Amino acid sequence: MNFLNNYKHPKNIRFESFKLALTEAYKRNHKILVETGVSRGRKKFWFFTKINWKDGMSTMIFSDFVKEVDGHMYSCDINNKNITNAKKFVKNNLNFITFINDDSLNFLNSLNQKIDFLYLDSLDAQVEGANEHQLNEIKIALPKLKKNSLILLDDKGAKTKLSASYLLDKNYKIINETNEQLLLSQ
Repeated sequence: MNFLNNYKHPKNIRFESFKLALTEAYKRNHKILVETGVSRGRKKFWFFTKINWKDGMSTMIFSDFVKEVDGHMYSCDINNKNITNAKKFVKNNLNFITFINDDSLNFLNSLNQKIDFLYLDSLDAQVEGANEHQLNEIKIALPKLKKNSLILLDDKGAKTKLSASYLLDKNYKIINETNEQLLLSQ
């Protein structure tokens, strides 16, 4: 998984967490990834968007992973402009990604696919109701997860309080914890 080296950037504070999660996903032969909330990048001048390493650029790293393992990724965002930006970042991997422009709860409800790896990062942490939203995402997605699945929750503390407690009550275990993320599995 040499592609991981492309993401070891000094400003990518989520790199080690992503690396550990994807290494574990590789060991478990995961092929189907689901992401809520795409990599948006950040505005540069008026007309183009550039990589925002502080956000970790999940869509990019996950798309490289599914390309490496000949898998597929479903990436959902409520904002079509965010999807347009994410597509630019992953233009070489578009055959491995299905982008969905919808609320993540609607998307997860309608998804007819078993999930190996679930990454929840919809809504910004400071948005009112972000905790409840992530909990509702978990409740919808849980029956769609395969037995050896991994769940990566972003914005630890700010969004994960309810969902982490819910998963721990369902016999999930935290297998990695950073300042930004929680990785859980059964």
